[in-house]
Amino acid sequence: MRIHLGSADQIARIILSLLLVVLALVSALLLAASPILLWGAVIPGAVLIAAAMVRFYPLYAPFGLSTRKVSIDD
Repeated sequence: MRIHLGSADQIARIILSLLLVVLALVSALLLAASPILLWGAVIPGAVLIAAAMVRFYPLYAPFGLSTRKVSIDD
């Protein structure tokens, strides 16, 4: 598995995923009232946090995309 995510992309994904999960789980918001909206925020949040932790995003692979700076050793 090749690393596709750079540091800035990784930090942005962590922040966005935490926002999605926290907003979905706060019961005072209307988002928590609908199960479709709730899981529609939690699942992408979980995918984003998982991608940030392993620094691999499966949708980047088929297109050859990467936000990581390439070093001479690669």
